[in-house]
Amino acid sequence: MHIELVIAKTATMVLGLLIAYQAFRGYRVHGSTAMLFVAIGFAIISIGAVIEGVLFDVVGWSIFLAGFVQTVVVAVGMLFVLYSLYGNASF
Repeated sequence: MHIELVIAKTATMVLGLLIAYQAFRGYRVHGSTAMLFVAIGFAIISIGAVIEGVLFDVVGWSIFLAGFVQTVVVAVGMLFVLYSLYGNASF
């Protein structure tokens, strides 16, 4: 395991979760459903930032399968953020 990569992935996850937290606070204060979707999306993307390494190093999956799962998780998070931007505005 490369400690530099672990530090970088952890920093990315922490930053993403901070963005998700701020978006969730915006949802609670203003009741904006779009901010809720941003919060969910960034939380999922943040998990995706570290899931490849966990699946590869800890669980023992192949790098291909771990990378595939990471890509799918990040894509799902991005879909939530995209929906917050273009989704139904009549909530």
